Amino acid sequence: MQLHDLKKEYTQKGKKRVGRGGKRGTTSGHGTKGQKSRAGHKIRPAIRDLIIKLPKQRGFKFKSIQTKPQTVNIGVIDKHFKSGEIVSPKTLLDKKLISKEKGRTPKVKILGGGKSAKKFVFQNCTFSKDLKYKLKIK
Repeated sequence: MQLHDLKKEYTQKGKKRVGRGGKRGTTSGHGTKGQKSRAGHKIRPAIRDLIIKLPKQRGFKFKSIQTKPQTVNIGVIDKHFKSGEIVSPKTLLDKKLISKEKGRTPKVKILGGGKSAKKFVFQNCTFSKDLKYKLKIK
């Protein structure tokens, strides 16, 4: 056996082909090393990391279907009603001091704006703190 007859048992690994195609050679404008230089790289957007860190809100919460009550001042009621009359959402609708909401008679809140010397009978109405103080309602 002579020197030129010797062969390697394992051949050397060939050089990695990088960034083929285009006119820019080896890396083809993808820089060197790292995730961005690899084919098919997928980097997560920074906002997604922030979303993952937020605590998850469990369950489903319905939006409140309750509407705010329509308001009427005591001074307006004084002009439209006689003393001793019943003041209710229905009577206020009849006198067009309030309007219907989605085909229903709304809840009514009586406010303390204005003055009244008359006495009324209130039904199904809520009162403001100011009016409760004026009328001395508990």
